[in-house]
Amino acid sequence: MDVQASAQSRPRVPDDIARIVISPKSYANDDVIYPAFKWLRENMPLGVAEVEGYDPIWLVTKHADIRMIERNSKLFHNADFNAILTERAGDEFTRSINNGSLKVISSLTYMDPPEHGAFRTITSNWFLPGRISKLKEQIRALARQSVEHLLSFDGECDFVKDFALHYPLRVIMTLFGVPPEDEPMMLKLTQEFFGVHDPEEQRPEMVADPVAAAKMWYASLQDFYAYFDKLSEDRRREPKDDLLSLIANSTVNGQPIPRDEANGYYVAIATAGHDTTSSSTAGGMHGLIGDPEQFALAKSDPTAISGLVDEAIRWTSPVKHFMRNSTEATEVRGQAIGAMERLMMCYPSGNRDEEVFEDPNRFDIRRSPNLHVAFGFGPHMCLGQHLAKLEMSVLFEELLPRLKSVELAGDPRFVETNFVGGYKSLPIRFEKA
Repeated sequence: MDVQASAQSRPRVPDDIARIVISPKSYANDDVIYPAFKWLRENMPLGVAEVEGYDPIWLVTKHADIRMIERNSKLFHNADFNAILTERAGDEFTRSINNGSLKVISSLTYMDPPEHGAFRTITSNWFLPGRISKLKEQIRALARQSVEHLLSFDGECDFVKDFALHYPLRVIMTLFGVPPEDEPMMLKLTQEFFGVHDPEEQRPEMVADPVAAAKMWYASLQDFYAYFDKLSEDRRREPKDDLLSLIANSTVNGQPIPRDEANGYYVAIATAGHDTTSSSTAGGMHGLIGDPEQFALAKSDPTAISGLVDEAIRWTSPVKHFMRNSTEATEVRGQAIGAMERLMMCYPSGNRDEEVFEDPNRFDIRRSPNLHVAFGFGPHMCLGQHLAKLEMSVLFEELLPRLKSVELAGDPRFVETNFVGGYKSLPIRFEKA
């Protein structure tokens, strides 16, 4: 394969479209980001985006291509570069404080085979559906408490700030082993961790800094590590029946799990373990508000809840991207990809692919099959997907029978992020059943 020739002929994404897809601001406005993805799927489903300040990257916008690339973890790596798209200046800052490496966190996201498989095995059995199903009643008790809290408002509240942010946080921290009094700190650090581009989430001293995102991400990590170092030490000394104890006392290749890898696990669970679920829950409620028929169906038919959950996750797509890189010259969708080129998996686009989803912009809890890629695909598919679905199912089972009606009381607002995020605010007005 003539990689040099292919580089000269490869399709370049129009500058305005490329800027939209890469800019964190775009993801706070569905009327901006989804038309850009639609244009790409129809005109240039695999093209190179060249945006000032960023490395040239391939935008992968089709469902089939995302699945193919993610299935092949030998040909397409996560961790040879940064697994998250950041500006060159941010990557340079990371290298400057990390001995030249972009692997600032030793989580599964930044691992490739065989390391990835060895560390994923530590918790894979814990997250199996059979194991997770045993937690249902414990989760239901937390859901009921959360629903009672929502109903305590006088018919109007912010579904995100007053409700959706807190229930998944309470669930994962309970299972994880984090004390309830530390949950506000975990929420704050998570919002900083994922909201590095959002002016309302940034630390004040970093708003005008050109490498603020990288600095803020690193600062949040250090705060997480300082907190989990102590908890990890406590669990090694006195193990409990929680996920934190499992990780703290695990071994890999006959050796105790190293400190950085343990902290990488803790941070991944403490952040993605609730932020994505809260966003999808808010998306589910927003979708039901927009279609009274589906709201009535979800209330009257408990079997429709599983469809509601999957559709909420597809429609919201809280994980906006992960990066991959080719390990050798290859071909995708007829395009020649050179060795060590970077590819951006655009999950929201894959989840609106017309070839897979009929009327993809419509929120439809009867959609079946619902083959969304919101949890990724292949070896890196989200470990916590079954827990997230169980949490959401139980919550809607408890909430919907208690609501007679619900409507918007203001405009929804979204986090400015091209990585992980969703609803920042969803004002609602409701009537109790």
